[in-house]
Amino acid sequence: MRVEWLYCPICGNKTRNRIREDTVLKNYPLCCPKCKQETLVEIKDLAVMPIKMLSKN
Repeated sequence: MRVEWLYCPICGNKTRNRIREDTVLKNYPLCCPKCKQETLVEIKDLAVMPIKMLSKN
């Protein structure tokens, strides 16, 4: 089974999350430790699709 790191869709850096090839996520808030941005993403078949960027207060 393939396991890959999840990369930030904004800056492209590695996050602290890993996904397997059978992982399915919907409306997952992905936080990047490097650029400090939070993005809603959907993940299926190791493909990450950004939905929208969330604002930080």
